[in-house]
Amino acid sequence: MSIGWRTHGDGRTIAPGAVVNPDERLSWPRTIGIGMQHVVAMFGATFLVPILTGFSPATTLFFSAVGTVTFLLITGNRVPSYLGSSFAFIAPILAATATGGKSVALGGVMVTGLLLAVVGLVVHLAGSRWIDVVMPPVVTGTIVALIGLNLAPVAWGTCNQSVVGGKIVESCTNGFRAAPLTGLATLLAIVLVTVVFKGILGRLSILVGVLVGYAVAVLRGEVDFTAVRAAGWFGLPTFTTPTFNLAVLGLFVPVVFVLIAENVGHVKSVAAMTGKDLDPLTGRALLADGIATTLAGLGGGSGTTTYAENIGVMAATKVYSTAAYWVAAATALVLSMSPKFGAVVGTIPAGVLGGATTVLYGMIGILGARIWVQNKVDFSNPVNLTTAAVALIVGVANYTWTPGNLTFAGIALGTAAAIGTYHLMRGVAVWRGTHAEPVSPASVPGGEELAAAR
Repeated sequence: MSIGWRTHGDGRTIAPGAVVNPDERLSWPRTIGIGMQHVVAMFGATFLVPILTGFSPATTLFFSAVGTVTFLLITGNRVPSYLGSSFAFIAPILAATATGGKSVALGGVMVTGLLLAVVGLVVHLAGSRWIDVVMPPVVTGTIVALIGLNLAPVAWGTCNQSVVGGKIVESCTNGFRAAPLTGLATLLAIVLVTVVFKGILGRLSILVGVLVGYAVAVLRGEVDFTAVRAAGWFGLPTFTTPTFNLAVLGLFVPVVFVLIAENVGHVKSVAAMTGKDLDPLTGRALLADGIATTLAGLGGGSGTTTYAENIGVMAATKVYSTAAYWVAAATALVLSMSPKFGAVVGTIPAGVLGGATTVLYGMIGILGARIWVQNKVDFSNPVNLTTAAVALIVGVANYTWTPGNLTFAGIALGTAAAIGTYHLMRGVAVWRGTHAEPVSPASVPGGEELAAAR
């Protein structure tokens, strides 16, 4: 592995159609600027996860920085990536925390990281072909989609009713419904920024929307700055030791499949944009993210994943230099050492989070559909159609199965349903010779009209 970088051209400009490769860099002032831009790009999503799950934002930022450095080292400084908080962990963390507390949730994060690291070792030694066999696009897309849709109730929020003075009082503690006007302001800001602004500002619509919503919340008196005033400017993040509860570990296993899909997709995206063959590094990428997630679970941070937000920055700047990511990791590490900074992030009120997560959770669901579209999944094939149909309902309705002391909820059961239904149906269909038969047009809304038009 080489930590050094060749200077691209004169270090100041990029020729039309050219890219700055991972082993190159621009001048250090420009590289530092781009690295800080990567911090801004990951900031909104990375901080939303600990805020939604009750984890420490500063600790999460600390481990995202450590995870990014780990990723760069293990991949030989050849795959540019920032490891931020994975939204796939939100649902299992919330469920595990409600059952056994924060430390139990961290145990689940740590086990997820260990499993992903094992998968990375296997892929590095045996190749990634088996991933495509076990998790074809219809399965991968379904798992990603059901995670986003399963989280929809969290965006709306939960309310509890109590009797006070003989009257029923409703208390909303989180989500959009806790402060509808603030949530609406946040949501509208995100929507408008996305289409009004071009370049990096348009890509940071979530962050800008949160800032707008936060300002509205301050004006409405919904923000309490007591913790900010009490926090110091400098200090180490708060670390928490994980504990393990077999009853909730089943909630975290499906996250491994999502992290596999995200890491493989990241490597392929960077390869396509740089024109380099990075497939041999897929196993290393999975191993690196697994170790990073394990470290996060060991100390109190959210699980990590490669960040699509930073791919957007690379696509916009044409700079794929890993030097920029070392700068980003260093910047995040410095910010994590300010308790006051973490306290400010912790004051973001429920209404703002509700508005932001309305978009974010929906986007996760649509990302699953995008996997189907990009891979041209044929839903006239009843195997594909039934796989997605069954798994989505199991995940969205949050089916729950409790055998003994174990609990398997919507995402875990939905993932199992996607993988199991696909391979069961495909195996039987191949055996019976029916795998090539299209689904009946009458079973699809509008299908008879489409068939007649053909």
